[in-house]
Amino acid sequence: MKSLQLLDVGRMRYADAFALQQQFVEVRKQGQGVDTLLFVEHPHVVTMGRNAKEHNVLASPEILARTGIDFYETDRGGDVTYHGPGQLVGYPILDLRDWRRDVRAYFRAVEQSLIDALTCLGIRAGRIPEPGFEGVWVNNAKIAAIGIHISRWITSHGFALNVDTGLNYFKYIVPCGLTKPVCSVRSLGNQATMEEVKNAVATSFARTFNRELIMAAETQLQETR
Repeated sequence: MKSLQLLDVGRMRYADAFALQQQFVEVRKQGQGVDTLLFVEHPHVVTMGRNAKEHNVLASPEILARTGIDFYETDRGGDVTYHGPGQLVGYPILDLRDWRRDVRAYFRAVEQSLIDALTCLGIRAGRIPEPGFEGVWVNNAKIAAIGIHISRWITSHGFALNVDTGLNYFKYIVPCGLTKPVCSVRSLGNQATMEEVKNAVATSFARTFNRELIMAAETQLQETR
């Protein structure tokens, strides 16, 4: 069984986390290192995917800046989304040549790992089986968004799971270009802590991709600071 390294970097600005992802991606492209799942919590930021529509950002750059929300255009798939404190963001850097060279299968596996993790936490989550409604849903409200990038079968970007997120910040965008509501673990009345959510997601992710979960060395964690 191949390894999946878990690296939890804590709070990190979006640009720094993107640069860190790229370091891991380049190592994997060279056939070195191991698959890695980065956990991060971002300060307030709105990001635009490759398929994003400008009109789905409802606030001007001036309003976003005044509110303390950063803004970035990215190379991930999907539309516009929000990241912020209380949200678990996961960036898997996987070599799909060691799994399956199938973009759709990978996307669905990421969804399933989150659905299974939420089930372990007592939350009944699932999919909406219609085009354009990708991600993870609870009672017709979106609890997790997914946006991925794959280059030479190495994955980057990933998912954002609302744990104890300030849902009012989503008012500045049309999340993923959809007018449906968003929810969080906490808004559903579930009191799972961020650490409990991280453990559930990491365990489920490793199981879904048939990997042995290992923790990153402390020295490697220090190098990301």
